[in-house]
Amino acid sequence: MTSDNSGNCLAWAARDKSGFLSPYTFYRRAVGKDDVSLKITHCGICYADVAYTSGTFGKAIYPVVPGHEIVGIVQEVGSEVQSFKVGDHVGVGAYVNSCRDCEYCNDELEIHCSNGVVFTFNGLDVDGTVTKGGYFSFIVVHKRYCYKIPQDYPLSLAAPLLCAGITVYTPMIRHKMNQPGKSLGVIGLGGLGHLAVKFGKAFGLNVTVFSTSMSKKEEALNLLGADNFVVSSDNEQMKALDKSLDFIIDTASGDHPFDPYMSILKTAGILVLVGAPSEIKLAPLNLILGMRTLTGSVTGGTKQTQEMLDFCGAHKIYPEVEVIPIQYANEALERLIKKDVKYRFVIDIENSLN
Repeated sequence: MTSDNSGNCLAWAARDKSGFLSPYTFYRRAVGKDDVSLKITHCGICYADVAYTSGTFGKAIYPVVPGHEIVGIVQEVGSEVQSFKVGDHVGVGAYVNSCRDCEYCNDELEIHCSNGVVFTFNGLDVDGTVTKGGYFSFIVVHKRYCYKIPQDYPLSLAAPLLCAGITVYTPMIRHKMNQPGKSLGVIGLGGLGHLAVKFGKAFGLNVTVFSTSMSKKEEALNLLGADNFVVSSDNEQMKALDKSLDFIIDTASGDHPFDPYMSILKTAGILVLVGAPSEIKLAPLNLILGMRTLTGSVTGGTKQTQEMLDFCGAHKIYPEVEVIPIQYANEALERLIKKDVKYRFVIDIENSLN
């Protein structure tokens, strides 16, 4: 039923740890009474796509169809679905199911489901099949895990919001980083970092970008609207910022020192880690003496994801993307590994997957 030569849904999948993607077909489940069937128009490329297709993030269940920044148009709804109709613009993020009964699901923080969230790909679907992501022609998802995209918001730009966008928006709201006049530092200027800058400016914050590369200065200041740019390897620039920032969002996944950044925080300042370095090392006194907080965050719950999409629509916050055909996906994944993208790849599924 899942052979490469039969199925009702076209896709590109990885068959082994090489992570190489090639055409694949699969049977999506029938639309249930609470389901939404979505014709996928675009899918963003996240580093998770690299990690899962290559088996870096634990056991990959091949064939793996990656992609969890999914947007498209509703083509069918179940009999009990009232909140979506055919023709609606809809998104799907990093997960497609949860128990819907634990304290976190009841608080609409489903990503933290006590009984285990079901990821959009490489998870176990309700029909017993392995979930397949957005490098696909369509997807069937329970209505709870679908989000309305503002009708006038370009679908190609909406895709990165479903992972990169909500991953930085969630901790910003949780830690009250939306107070005008406060100061925010953003470490790393990739898919997540550039959206943290855009949200920060929309919230009225004074935003400083930290990067290892001077080459990103012009775009950080002029394209993204950051107020300041600091080369993190320049000790003099770093020392000049001592105890000056209220918040820092750390999007860097490569290993890097934490003490210099903790020293930049004001008393009771907060550093939120959303990247995934292999280890964290810091002097305990940098936390204790400044009453500072180092915390982590992952993607958000369903309620906050919808709020984030509505906020982006209202404030015209648009990711910077490079739209590509599905046939370029392997090259895009290689470029992503090399950090050669400004700032998010988005696959044009609708016009290239055939």
